[in-house]
Parts: sequence; structure tokens; C-alpha cells
Amino acid sequence: MRTRIAVLVSGGGTNLQALIDAAGRGELPHGELALVVSNNESAYALERARSAGIPAAVCLREKGESRADFEAKLAAILEENGIQMLILAGFMAILSADFVKRFPDRIINVHPSLIPSFCGEGFYGLRVHRAALDYGVKVTGATVHYVNEIPDGGRIIAQKAVDILPGDTPETLQRRVMEQAEWILLPRAAEEVAKAIQS
Repeated sequence: MRTRIAVLVSGGGTNLQALIDAAGRGELPHGELALVVSNNESAYALERARSAGIPAAVCLREKGESRADFEAKLAAILEENGIQMLILAGFMAILSADFVKRFPDRIINVHPSLIPSFCGEGFYGLRVHRAALDYGVKVTGATVHYVNEIPDGGRIIAQKAVDILPGDTPETLQRRVMEQAEWILLPRAAEEVAKAIQS
């Protein structure tokens, strides 16, 4: 019996695709991509899930709805599907301490920098890469970490460095960090955590 994983997404789902591809290559033997949940009904990631035959669900935070009510809906979807582990792959919602406590050491996130640099609230997507370029660092990368109640504050599972090249833009840097770090680290970390859950 493999660990049942839900991938939480908000956008294009490139990291979801990396997980789907890794699973297809047999690199996720202890984990099953059992569900994709998006808080954005037009996320292309939902299409990727359908193409891969993975059940997909949309969980929207309605206007005026409290975070607690939104998280209760999300928790119900996860429970209905027997989910044991969560992967945040470009999920644009901060989860509360109460929610995170439901899945101790069972929620992981990929962040496009070498934490503790360029992380925390407000650092996501191209903003991270723009900050790295503005600061003038020569090396950036990606980090996979456990999720706790502090944005990007959980224990680090894996990191991989990526060189910044002359002439880089936030867009070119984002692509290289995904290709050289995120898409490699995330499936490996997912397997490591899925295996640990079973032991």
C-alpha cells in the first residue's frame, strides 16, 4: 500500500508535471499521486491531472469566507480521498498552524531559492528570482522543505544550487531553476517522505 499523496496547485502545474513524469519512470515507488486540488478553477494544472488520469478537485475560498472555513472544506476533500501526505506545488495560499498540525511532517513545499534567502511571505514566483537578481547573488537554487505555520519556515529536506548567469532575466532564471533544481529535487523528496510515512 503506497502513501496516498495530494498535490495542491494554483497555476500551470510544472512541478506537478515533474512529479507525474517521475512517477511514470518508477521514481515514486512508495507514493501514489492520488489527487490534485486547486484553489483556482482555471489552473492548467487541473488539465495536467486529467491527462494523467489523476482525480482532480477545485476548492475555492469564496468571497468573505474565513480561512478556517476554506481549510475545513479542503480537509474534507483530503479526508474523503484518504490522503496521507500533501505536496504544495505552486499553491498560492498560506495554510494555518491548525491545518498543518493535521499532517505533521507530511506536508512538503518546493521554494525557488536557497532558503533562508529570498523566502517568506510575499516571496513567490518571479518575485523570488527578481529579488535574487536585484541583490546581485551569484548562486540561487531551490529548496524542498516541510511546511509549518511560518511561510517557508519548516525544516529543510533538500537543496540544490543553480548558477546565475550574465544577462539572466527573472524569466530565464526561473526556467533554469525549475529545470536544474525544482523538477529534480521535488520527486526525490516526495519519495523520501512517502517512504518515511510507511516506516
